[in-house]
Amino acid sequence: HLSFSRHRNDIKVSVNDFIIKAAAVTLKQMPDVNVSWDGEGPKQLPFIDISVAVATDKGLLTPIIKDAAAKGIQEIADSVKALSKKARDGKLLPEEYQGGSFSISNLGMFGIDEFTAVINPPQACILAVGRFRPVLKLTEDEEGNAKLQQRQLITVTMSSDSRVVDDELATRFLKSFKANLENPIRLA
Repeated sequence: HLSFSRHRNDIKVSVNDFIIKAAAVTLKQMPDVNVSWDGEGPKQLPFIDISVAVATDKGLLTPIIKDAAAKGIQEIADSVKALSKKARDGKLLPEEYQGGSFSISNLGMFGIDEFTAVINPPQACILAVGRFRPVLKLTEDEEGNAKLQQRQLITVTMSSDSRVVDDELATRFLKSFKANLENPIRLA
C-alpha cells in the first residue's frame, strides 16, 4: 500500500506522479518504446516527454512533462499541478501540449477500474491507469502460517501502435514498468 504525505509549497506528491516517473524511467531503460510513427515510418525520439491527460471544460488536453526521466518526483508533482491548472484555465501554450513521446491517462479518480486508452498520434503508446482498489490476498507469516492480507491494487494497461511497438515489446515494457513502480528506489 502506497501512502503519500510529502508536501512542498502545498503541492502533494500523488500516486500519479510516481506512475509518470516509473513510465519515464522505463522508457529510458527501453528506448525502443520511446518512438513515434510519422509518414515515413518509425522515429526514435531523443527526449522522454510524458503527455498527461487532463479533463477540462473544453475536452481532454495532454500537457507535457518535459524530460520526465531527469526530474525528481517532487519536480514532476510541481509540473503536473502547474500544467493541469493552466490546462483547466485555458492558458496552455502550444509547446506545453503539442508533442510528447508517450501518454498517460488516469481515470482512477472517476472510480474506473480499467479501460483502454486511445493512442495520441504520432506517439506509439499510451498507458491507461485505473483506480486503486482493495483486494484480499492469501500470504504467509514468518512461521509459514496462512493469513489474509488486504492490499491495494491498480490496473494499468497499454495501447501501442504495433507497427513500432509490437506485443512482445509492449509486454516487456509493462513488466519493467511494474517492477519500477513497485520498487520506488529504482526511480531515483
